[in-house]
Amino acid sequence: MFKDRFISFLTFEKRYSPHTIKAYEMEVKGFLDFLEAENVPFEEVDHKLMRYYFSLLREKGKEASSVNRAISTLRSYYKFLQREQLVEKNPVRLVQALKTPKKLPVVVDKDKMNQLLDHMDAVADDFESLRDFVIMELLFGTGIRLAELLEIKESDIDFYNKKILILGKRNKERFVPLHLTLIEELKKYLEKKKIQNLENISEYLVVTKEGKRAYRLLIYRVVKKYLSMITSQQKRSPHVLRHSFATSLLDNGADLNAIKELLGHAGLAATQVYTHNSAERLKSIYKQAHPKA
Repeated sequence: MFKDRFISFLTFEKRYSPHTIKAYEMEVKGFLDFLEAENVPFEEVDHKLMRYYFSLLREKGKEASSVNRAISTLRSYYKFLQREQLVEKNPVRLVQALKTPKKLPVVVDKDKMNQLLDHMDAVADDFESLRDFVIMELLFGTGIRLAELLEIKESDIDFYNKKILILGKRNKERFVPLHLTLIEELKKYLEKKKIQNLENISEYLVVTKEGKRAYRLLIYRVVKKYLSMITSQQKRSPHVLRHSFATSLLDNGADLNAIKELLGHAGLAATQVYTHNSAERLKSIYKQAHPKA
């Protein structure tokens, strides 16, 4: 019911990323399919039915965090319908989110990451190995999101001022600094890219070996491949490198507000999770190192 109008609202007014929009669309579709299967008219949906729906998701094995995403999505969906005067009430308003255990961000040890990047730097001599090094170095060296990495164009790099323009969530722009190693590797990569005589000439920084714009799965494969060399932990995703970047800065005394700006967080609350992560790491080190711990 009015799903397409809601998706258009997210796309053109809220300017959410394609990945986020797809997630919203899947949640709304799942709910509408449920109503059809239960033969419940859209106009008769109330908070009791919503609670029943969310309890069904839990019974089907969905994690509490996944159910909470469904609650948040459908709450936004009904807010939109109210705004458009398509419904009178928001039946999700009275539904409370499920309690979830607090999870600390998964990170990779910075010393291991530095060793990995040094190794990649030493052996990067062809186009693909240079590209993979740039991917890993950008994610760990700047803390940018996967979606932001895919949006970087060659023209966004300012070599003179040692910074790069990042297009973040909701089309919010920010600059992040580049360190000297990354600057030199970016120059080498772009030079190698230029002489590849690729069939597809792309303005985007990260491309496939055919020259096409890179895609999410390619980045995941690269990150998983190289992180597997230094860690056996289950999570080996691009976001792990973002967490590792933030935790490394905090461990080395960086100001929380500065980290917030570098990560492109809208508020400080999202950044504060790294203070817990850093504290837990210090506790672990203390227990291992202190004779009376």
